[in-house]
Amino acid sequence: MTQHLQRQAQTIYNAITQRQNENRENTPILIAIDGRCASGKTTLAAMVQKLYGSKNCDVLHMDDFFLRPHQRTRRRLLQPGGNIDLERFWNEVLRFAIDGKPFTYRSYDCKSNQFRPERLIRPKDIILVEGAYSCHPKLWDNYQMHIFLTVSPEQQRQRIRIRNGEDGLQRFLEKWIPLEEQYFHSFNIPQTCEMLLDTTEHGIY
Repeated sequence: MTQHLQRQAQTIYNAITQRQNENRENTPILIAIDGRCASGKTTLAAMVQKLYGSKNCDVLHMDDFFLRPHQRTRRRLLQPGGNIDLERFWNEVLRFAIDGKPFTYRSYDCKSNQFRPERLIRPKDIILVEGAYSCHPKLWDNYQMHIFLTVSPEQQRQRIRIRNGEDGLQRFLEKWIPLEEQYFHSFNIPQTCEMLLDTTEHGIY
């Protein structure tokens, strides 16, 4: 864990705290942390949660809402950001979270193609939604802050190779990275987020 990454987590923490102080409604502050794969989204979300404490901050993962096999039609995957189940994320999670209401959802395991056991969430003061596609236009207006993480292509490949192996890297290069980049460019996600952080050259996440 580098000092640089700690400073980035502190920067996010300070920005969220300011939004929290400005919040006049008795509802959670929702923050989206989008960005390129292997840019450190999950790591930074966990670090920010640690700064607040798990009693005050929830972390939700967009990876839990990837499409099931029967949903991965050519038409769906041609849509920018279409390989995430935005409908299920809204119906099971977001429509309750924005009002601070308890909700249950099932994370989807892409490796086993099965749902994991149902999880009950009683929303805390702060909810971090981390993962690619969290800033999709269909979800955008439900957040109080939007954060984008980027990383150089060279270090992105290095991190994925270490994390997923050579075969995994090839799958990312051929499929997942192109889908993400299509989404980023189609909706100008990096340019429209209020905060952009570059995690290049600061370790493997």
